[in-house]
Amino acid sequence: MPNSDSQYVLAIDLGTSGPKVALARFTGEIMDAAVGYTPVILLPGNGAEQDPDGWWEAIRATTHELLERQPALRNRITAVCCTTQWSGTIPVDREGNALANAIIWMDARGAKHLPGVVGGPPNISGYRLDKLWKWIRLTGGAPSHSGKDSIAHILYLREEHPDLYVASYKFLEPKDYLNLRLTGRFAASYDSITLHWVTDNRDINHISYSDQLLNLARIERSKLPELKRAVDILGPILPEVATELGIPQDVQVIMGTPDLHSAAIGSGAIQDYEAHLYIGTSSWLSCHVPYKKTDIQHNLASLPSAVPGRYFIVNEQEIAGASLRYLKENILYHKDELECETVRDDIYQVFDQVVAQTPAGSKGLIFTPWLNGERTPVDDHLTRGGFYNMSLHHTRPDLIRAVFEGVAYNSRWLLHYVEKFIGRQFPAINMIGGGANSAIWCQIHADVLNRPIRQVMDPIQANTRGTAILAGVALGTTTFEEAARHVQIKQEFMPDPAHRARYDELFEMFLAIYKQNKKIFARLNKE
Repeated sequence: MPNSDSQYVLAIDLGTSGPKVALARFTGEIMDAAVGYTPVILLPGNGAEQDPDGWWEAIRATTHELLERQPALRNRITAVCCTTQWSGTIPVDREGNALANAIIWMDARGAKHLPGVVGGPPNISGYRLDKLWKWIRLTGGAPSHSGKDSIAHILYLREEHPDLYVASYKFLEPKDYLNLRLTGRFAASYDSITLHWVTDNRDINHISYSDQLLNLARIERSKLPELKRAVDILGPILPEVATELGIPQDVQVIMGTPDLHSAAIGSGAIQDYEAHLYIGTSSWLSCHVPYKKTDIQHNLASLPSAVPGRYFIVNEQEIAGASLRYLKENILYHKDELECETVRDDIYQVFDQVVAQTPAGSKGLIFTPWLNGERTPVDDHLTRGGFYNMSLHHTRPDLIRAVFEGVAYNSRWLLHYVEKFIGRQFPAINMIGGGANSAIWCQIHADVLNRPIRQVMDPIQANTRGTAILAGVALGTTTFEEAARHVQIKQEFMPDPAHRARYDELFEMFLAIYKQNKKIFARLNKE
């Protein structure tokens, strides 16, 4: 393999809150990183959008900030690779211009248009049986009733904005839109296209569009991009874009992958059945598996991963770390007449200190983090979060700890079905994402899940780390297995037996809250 010590990748990770741009070695070692910000536009009817030009401007500004700190590394960049939020849709014209805002993964406006595509008699759980069988047999899954998959976004545009639909040359995922800006080429990777539910994934090494599924989805093949592997070289960067970003003009652009997939690599849990738990804005629990399998009842499926020839378990819990942001911005420091102080820059570290001094179980207070509905292990966009069993005895520390614990209860809910899916118990779980920076949150997860939690070093950079490794594999400078050995574990947290009985009891109550309030949520939030 070529010596890569003097070569670097510009790894771009576009999350919901903004981009992280890193300079990294091809083995995943992060040399430096900078963070930008992009706002979310929330709209009536469960709409959620972002400005694609705002994405690009934030990436450009963040890249300049990073390179100004590392001028000596600027000319040693040989590749750019992107990872982004998944399940988003950007309509673009033939020149590559975005025709509207990006519809992102939180957007559920397409839900009302799915029954006409997936339903009909005889049906099970809202799916016509013959259609459901075709989707599961070919893709491994089916369009979610939540309306948050890419196929639902396209249906929403077709039915409610027909002029925009007709004007659209291609519909692109966020990662594939960034690649278009970088190279001028319209392409998607086998993994990024999956949530359109129109590809035949039975042969993991030869994935292609399915005419049957395109007809079921009522989407023209011409409006979707060509397909490539995540480790393919898409092409050289456009000269004018290289100049705009301030990087060499001979840089190669790697296809890249969505965030779930890059996290699986950057967590170091690359072998089959090695688990990682991501706690960021949203959350997921995943591992690679050697087979294609589907649990339609709990919205779990093994789908194409970024690693060629491999599947991994795809699931998502809508709100995790965003619960803490909600607590900070909408309850503790909401900008209104009652606000009497500014938010501390270290507020999340303060939360950690408060939680560490608060008894496990939060005096029986339970928080449910379903602030934007839920996708796994229940597909229910109408359910909602809240605090339960609140009394005069509860204080602000109890509320804060309850949020930490509520996210962990949600993780345990998912853990049960993931372990059932793979037919074994995880011996340990690598924890990544911003939430993994919190030692107390790692310990709470260990206690609630009753599994050892391995806190990955620099966990917030798992996605950029995985993206850099992906680029290294594409250019032949490393292998996935070799790069995984470079991922370091900062600390391992063992379950505390003293908390076992309390957390088992509260978890059962957590499940009961959903089951007993499901119909109420549906009535309160019906469209």
